[in-house]
Amino acid sequence: MTASAPPQLLRPRALTPGDLVVIASLSGPLHAVYEPDLEHAVVVLERMGFRVRRAPLLEAGRHRWWSAARPAEIAEEFNGLLRDPEVRAIIAHDGGQTALGYLDLIDVEAIVADPKPILGYSDISLLHLVLYARTGLVGFHADMATPGLGGHWQAVPAARRAELEKLYSTLLTGTEPIGALPATPSWECWRAGRAEGRLIGGVINRIVLAQATRYALPLEWFDGAVLFWEEMGGQAAYVWSYLQVLRHSGILDRISGMVVGIPHAIDGLDSPDAFPTLSEIVLDVLGDRDIPVLGNVEFGHAGPNLPMPVGIRVALDAQQRTLSLLEPAVRPRTVT
Repeated sequence: MTASAPPQLLRPRALTPGDLVVIASLSGPLHAVYEPDLEHAVVVLERMGFRVRRAPLLEAGRHRWWSAARPAEIAEEFNGLLRDPEVRAIIAHDGGQTALGYLDLIDVEAIVADPKPILGYSDISLLHLVLYARTGLVGFHADMATPGLGGHWQAVPAARRAELEKLYSTLLTGTEPIGALPATPSWECWRAGRAEGRLIGGVINRIVLAQATRYALPLEWFDGAVLFWEEMGGQAAYVWSYLQVLRHSGILDRISGMVVGIPHAIDGLDSPDAFPTLSEIVLDVLGDRDIPVLGNVEFGHAGPNLPMPVGIRVALDAQQRTLSLLEPAVRPRTVT
């Protein structure tokens, strides 16, 4: 890899029925009250045809401060899963505040030798961005086990849940491009236009944090990229400030399009006072940059996530409210 061009994509091997998926505490702890949600997540994954195992640190009530364990302990368990040939995918049980503590302890050689899908969002955004920067690994910005598969998925109609199961199963097992993601009426065109490029993003505060580390993506890798982001918590002014950081860093001058997830629990956005909407904040910072913006897309903390595979090429048509995955996220399974 060079600093002047994006890396060769490192696609994980496609999963097949019976493959082992491990749910792990890659950041925050499992609170006992969410044990039933975790059990629901196991059922969902088994219905997709996979075997499921819980990693040892995923133990209800176990924690160290705000984390499942010390960063070095989480890294040790994570590396063990990366090195284990039986493990074919890793899904975070939840997000948290710990990934920054072990970014430098990850066995990237194990990832290059045997890349596996790593699923999650929120704090797991850091893993996707950093591992993409260091190895070219396609990151699966997708629902986690406890708040997602076992939580939000259980609250939607059965037809939507079946649609998500099929989408995730195809993403992990299929070696053909998925094409258009299933759109809903919530999608909004905030600025019309079309774009094609590599999909890069995550929680906006984690994008900013990742770019502050030595594992930051070179600015050139954002050339022509479609930036996706979402945010939860904090204030509307924080989102404006994060976007300003992306402007000052030069990222907004390089991307070809933007996709914004549904915001969640951000103070000020739903206020009847004279606060701006999220679209007004985005367009204020973008200024006269003529790039398409598609808003209120279902990914992030607000509910069930559409998968957003970091690194693969997508096509965005904001006016038509479509987002299409032009490449598969996994490579064909090879027989040895």
